[in-house]
Amino acid sequence: MTTMRPLTAAVGLYDHYESVAEVKHYYGLLAIYGLARTAAAAGDEDLWARTEKILRRFPDGVDHPHYNFPSYRIGGIPQAYLLAQGRMADRADLVREYAEEMMTAPRDHAGLVVLPAEPAAEKIWIDAAMATAPYLLYAGLALEDERYLDEAVHQAVGLHDALIDHSCGLLHQCRNFVAPDRFSQDHWSRGNGWGYLALAELVDGLPASSQHREDVERRFAALSYALLPHQSHRGLWRQEIPHPLAYEETSGSALILYGIGVGLRTGVLDAGDFGPAFRRGIGALTSICVNPDFSTEFSCPGCLCPGTGPRKGTLQSYMTQLPHRDEPHSFGPLLLALAEAHRHGVTAVELRPGRYG
Repeated sequence: MTTMRPLTAAVGLYDHYESVAEVKHYYGLLAIYGLARTAAAAGDEDLWARTEKILRRFPDGVDHPHYNFPSYRIGGIPQAYLLAQGRMADRADLVREYAEEMMTAPRDHAGLVVLPAEPAAEKIWIDAAMATAPYLLYAGLALEDERYLDEAVHQAVGLHDALIDHSCGLLHQCRNFVAPDRFSQDHWSRGNGWGYLALAELVDGLPASSQHREDVERRFAALSYALLPHQSHRGLWRQEIPHPLAYEETSGSALILYGIGVGLRTGVLDAGDFGPAFRRGIGALTSICVNPDFSTEFSCPGCLCPGTGPRKGTLQSYMTQLPHRDEPHSFGPLLLALAEAHRHGVTAVELRPGRYG
């Protein structure tokens, strides 16, 4: 049995990720954001310096793939977050440049960002809430530009409202990817996590005086209560959240636990309702999903309306997206959840009992 402090585990996860892959893409940027949140939770100037050094590789020291959101080129969410924390002030113009680009990116009839390769099809997907809202939130706070804050809320709330299944309160991943006006059939773990993360960042970051707080907090609380009954007896959430035979999935569970932690810390969620679920979930995250060498297990691979032909976007296609060790979407959510665990006074977590245990 391996026991350690949550922030030690968080740094170990980042170190391992960096040792097996170049940290880039949106999921790599989320891991860098998790490292920044770890530095903030620890009050660790050396870790802040490391995070800044990592971000200074962007944009010119990275071999960039194709991005749906050009802000990834300069470091995306963690770059805007560091600027909002009073760090990397020389990057203010870059953060503004890409915030302005995001403000004019292709949109649907309701003003929600769409898949840029096919703007006329108005393909919207919940992942975009994660890509847009936190970046614009921190850009708005750093640059004192209310337009960015307003648009952060518009994207997070608008995508939530457009993709919610009112029969259960959970989110579908996308609309118009299968066919016009059709939703994917899922209530996918990481997809719900993306939507929940966007709302959680607004709950955590919007000024108390913001005109948007009531709308954001109401949706955040409703999604929280919709997610809570689906926590497994071990403490995680499943790949297809309501399906009892789906596997317990790492990345979505970690994003949900991070959001619950934010809700508890800000007083938006009731401690009696959510405190035990948070503590049980944090224990499960590390003891089930993180090996002693900081490799990870049970995270769904990249997944955007999976399947082909009549199976595209079906429940079967989501449920058969099988996990593998060190799946890159796992690291950022785990770092965020562990940083939040530290803030809640969790002093020790246990890792999986063996490398292949």
